[in-house]
Amino acid sequence: MSASTSAAMPACSIETVLSADAIEEERSGRIFTEARAMSEALSALAPRCPPPKKATNPPGHPQPNVNHRHLRFGKHDAQASPNHWNFMPRVRLQPSQSLRAKAVCLLLASASALAFTPVAFAQDAGGLRGGMRLEADATDPVTTGGTPASSETQAAPAYVPVSPGAVPDEPTDTANPPGTLFPQDNGNSAGFGDVPVPSARPPTTARERRAAREGREQPAAPRQNTRAAGSGEPAQIPRQETTGTVRTEAVGPAVRIGVPDDGQRAEAIEALDPRQPEEDPYAPLGIRVGTFILRPTIEQGVTVTSNADYSVEGREAVLSQTTLRLNAISDWTQHSASLDAYGTFRKTLSGYEISEIRAGGLAALNLDITEELRARATLGYERAPETAASPVIIADTVEDPIHQTFTGSLGLEKDVGKARFGITGRVEYDAYGDADLSDGTVLSQEDRNSTLVAVLLRGGYEISPAVTPFAEIEAGHNFYQEEVDASGFRRSSDRIGARAGVELDLSEKLTGEISGGWIREQFEDDRLEPIEGPTLNALLTWSPERETTVDIEAATTVEGTTTADESGSLLHVVRVGIERQVRANLTANAELGIGYRDYTGQDGHDLLYNAELGATWWLNRYAGITGRLRHESQKSNIEGRDFKANSVFLGLKVQR
Repeated sequence: MSASTSAAMPACSIETVLSADAIEEERSGRIFTEARAMSEALSALAPRCPPPKKATNPPGHPQPNVNHRHLRFGKHDAQASPNHWNFMPRVRLQPSQSLRAKAVCLLLASASALAFTPVAFAQDAGGLRGGMRLEADATDPVTTGGTPASSETQAAPAYVPVSPGAVPDEPTDTANPPGTLFPQDNGNSAGFGDVPVPSARPPTTARERRAAREGREQPAAPRQNTRAAGSGEPAQIPRQETTGTVRTEAVGPAVRIGVPDDGQRAEAIEALDPRQPEEDPYAPLGIRVGTFILRPTIEQGVTVTSNADYSVEGREAVLSQTTLRLNAISDWTQHSASLDAYGTFRKTLSGYEISEIRAGGLAALNLDITEELRARATLGYERAPETAASPVIIADTVEDPIHQTFTGSLGLEKDVGKARFGITGRVEYDAYGDADLSDGTVLSQEDRNSTLVAVLLRGGYEISPAVTPFAEIEAGHNFYQEEVDASGFRRSSDRIGARAGVELDLSEKLTGEISGGWIREQFEDDRLEPIEGPTLNALLTWSPERETTVDIEAATTVEGTTTADESGSLLHVVRVGIERQVRANLTANAELGIGYRDYTGQDGHDLLYNAELGATWWLNRYAGITGRLRHESQKSNIEGRDFKANSVFLGLKVQR
C-alpha cells in the first residue's frame, strides 16, 4: 500500500496492516507498542474527526486482505491469541518485506498526528463566547456522544513513548508542558478522564471585570476529581453554566403576596382594592359628638285617617305628622352606652281637630367591671294619650288625658364557670293626667298614680355557647299615691312571680330570649280579687336569610284600675315585624300584632288587632320617600269599647 493511500484514511478507523516474513521479536514488539499508543491517542480524539470515508486504492494496487472482524479498539477478542495485548488489534501477517512494513507504520502515524494537530489548536483557541466545560461526565449524553459510559469500559492508559529520544532530557513543566497536544496525567484520574478547561474569553463588561478581580483576590478553589477515589464511577460535578443574561431586580417597588402564617386561605386579590362598594350605601353615616355617634332622623308627611283619636265614635281627618328619632351609640374601648328616643307630633289640617304628642325613649349603660362581673343600668320614658284601647275609659272628655310612664333599673350579673347569676332592682312610676270634661270641669286622676318597686333574681347555666336556660323570680310591692282611692279601696298590693326560659345566641341567625311563667298581685283590700295568670315574655331577632330581619316581641302587663269593685286586668301582647331590603335603595316592612286583655273579677275581655305595610325608597344616602298603610281595631264583649281605625301616610324621610 502506498503512503498517499494510507494517509487518506481517517484516524478514527485506521486499519493497520503489518506483514513480514521474518520479523525479529524485539524490534517487532517495540514497533507494535508505539503503534498501539499512537492509535489510542488518535481514538480519544475520534469525536472531533469527520465521518469516515471508504478508502480506495489507485489502479494497479491490490486491496489488502484484512480481517475486519478482529480490528476492534477498546475491547479484547475472546478468540485472539493469548500472546496479544488486550488493546492490540488482531492482525493477519502477510508475507512482505519487514523494512517496508516498518516504514508504512511510521509514516501512517506521523501523517495522522499532523492532520489532527490544526483541528485541536483551533478548538482550544481563545475568543469563544463564554467558558467551556470539557470535563467528561460519564452520565451526560452530550459529552459522551449520546451513549453513557458503562462500568465494563475502561479508559486507555496514558501515552508514554518508550523509544529512545522520544522524550527530551531537559526538565519540562509537568503540569502543562509547552508544545504538547496531550497534557500530562496529574494522578487524579486515569488516562484521558481529566481534561483541563480551556481559558474563557477575557471579561468585556464592568461587571465581569469586577468579578474577575474579586476572583483573583480569593484563593483558587481546589479542582474536583471527575471520578470517585478508589472507584471507576464518575464523581458528581456541580454544573456552573454561564450565560450572557444576568437577572436584575425589578424597577420600582415590588409587592409579593405570600402564604399567611396561620396557614389559612388567603383572600382574593380583589379584596385588596380599597374602592370596593359598600355593603349598605344608603345607611346613615352619623354625627360624631365627643365619644358618641349620633344618627338623627326626621320624617314629615301627611296622614289621612278614618279615626283621628282612636275613639268609639271614629271621626275622619287629614293630619300633618312629624316624627323625630335619635339613635346614639358610644364609641368606647370598654363599656358601652346607647340611647333610642322618638317623638311624634300630629296636628289636624282638615277634619276632626286634634293636637297631640307621643314620645318615648330608652337609655342603657353596660359596665364590664371584670371578666365575670357586669353591671347594667337603664332609664325609660313613654308618653301617650289614653285612647279607647285603654283599660279605663272616661266618658265626655274634651280630649284624651295623658299617660306617662317612667322606668329605671340597675342590675349585676356574675359568671361562675358556666353558671350565671343575676340580681336586678326595678322601679316603675305611672302618672295619669287630669281629664277635661265636656261640661267644663276637670277630673283628677291622682288616685291612679302608682310606683312599683321590684327585685328580680335570676340564675342560668350555659349548656352551650348558644343556649342558656334560666329561671327568674320576681318580688315587689306596688305603692299607690293615694292610700285610699275615691271609691274607698286600698289599691296598694304585693306582687310575686316566677318564670323559666332560655337565652339564645346563634350569632346573626337568632338572638334574644323567651320565657313563660305565672304572676300574682294581691291587694291590701280583701274586697278586691287578686290579679293572677300566666305570663309570656319574649324578645327575639331572627334572620332567616340575608337582608331579612324578623323581630318577635311578647309581653304580659298587669293593668290597674280605680273603678269600684274592680281589680284590674292582664294584657297579653304579641307582635311580629318583618323588614326586607328588596334593593339597596328600597326597604319594605310589615307588622302584625295581636293582644288579649282579660279582666279580673268579671267575664269581660278585649281582642286587639293591628297590621301595617310600609316601604321606603331612598333617593340618596340622606333622603327617601316613605309610605305606609295601617289598620287598628278592638273588639270587646263589654259595651262601648269597640273601635276601628284605618290610615294612610306618605312623606319624606331625612337621615344623617
